[in-house]
Amino acid sequence: MALNAQERHVTFDASGGAEAPPELVQLLTPEGERVEHPLYDIDLTPEEVRGLYRDLVLVRRVDKEAVALQRQGELGIWASLLGQEAAQIGSGRALTDVDMAFPTYREHGVAWCRGVDPVNLLGLFRGVNHGGWDPAEHNFHLYTIVIGSQTLHAVGYAMGIQRDGADAATIVYFGDGATSQGDVNESFIWASVFNAPVVFFCQNNQWAISEPLEKQSRIPLYRRASGFGFPGVRVDGNDVFACLAVTRQALKNAREGQGPMLIEAFTYRMGAHTTSDDPTRYRVAGELEAWKLKDPIERVKAYLFKNQFADQDFFDSIEAEAADLGRDVRKRCLEMPDPHPLEIFENVYTEPHALLAEEREQYAAYLASFEGGER
Repeated sequence: MALNAQERHVTFDASGGAEAPPELVQLLTPEGERVEHPLYDIDLTPEEVRGLYRDLVLVRRVDKEAVALQRQGELGIWASLLGQEAAQIGSGRALTDVDMAFPTYREHGVAWCRGVDPVNLLGLFRGVNHGGWDPAEHNFHLYTIVIGSQTLHAVGYAMGIQRDGADAATIVYFGDGATSQGDVNESFIWASVFNAPVVFFCQNNQWAISEPLEKQSRIPLYRRASGFGFPGVRVDGNDVFACLAVTRQALKNAREGQGPMLIEAFTYRMGAHTTSDDPTRYRVAGELEAWKLKDPIERVKAYLFKNQFADQDFFDSIEAEAADLGRDVRKRCLEMPDPHPLEIFENVYTEPHALLAEEREQYAAYLASFEGGER
């Protein structure tokens, strides 16, 4: 039986009464031990756990290849997900086919879960397409570079779902730094007032580029939700089991009319903010080393080993598949053709637009002014 928002998130008095649940929802420890939580649980078959492990390894391999391609000048920039795989795979696998996801520019793991070809992600950062996938086909919107604006889009979409009477929900991703943006706070207000079926998924990776979390908030981010009138929960963002369980419940509640919820996935950005960033300038090595011990992949691997759900042949096969995927992604990325410069004017408006047509003609004339004409 699903608990309503008030029952699931009670404020407990320290003087006595009911015992408060752990602040951090965790179902799998960094050592690979399965633990229980009073409000959230999940029952996974060995096959399902092996599937989650495969997802984690493969998306990390795509990310590793993308970083290498950028360093070799084949991508203009790349936003790595290293360390955040569990938050993305766990929440991504909680989505049903009819739910809609609104990403930032780092949700490569969610894109994987929604069936988006990784090469289409690379095309955006290579500068040869504007996203490369159909949002309606994958129920996964295009990457959003403007910090926080996708939260407003997600709430608007959720309100549309609500008015259509559809049995679906929306999830929107953003980082800890985005919580300081006006757009995010405005979206919280609208979602709360209209009881919109939306899950706000904040990947708190501790650093908003070079600014630490303490410069974003004096309280845990999930507690902000109560000020807007809906529940919030903090989940171990490196625990794929917990991320799956909490997000699945939040989406279910949203579909049932219980309104929005804020999930703070407490994780860590192991790499740079983007490949143009140097994190050694603002954070200490010891912090990074401490979080390496909480690696999301290693804890699932330990769990599989300890419970004899997988043997070395399985892990070797996944590594081989990851290597094949890396080679394929690299090959197809390098083979992507450069678009004609004038293609930038296509698909801007559905109807003819006089100003855009004028700008296109001016740019065409500019290209033609070079020796050899248009390039």
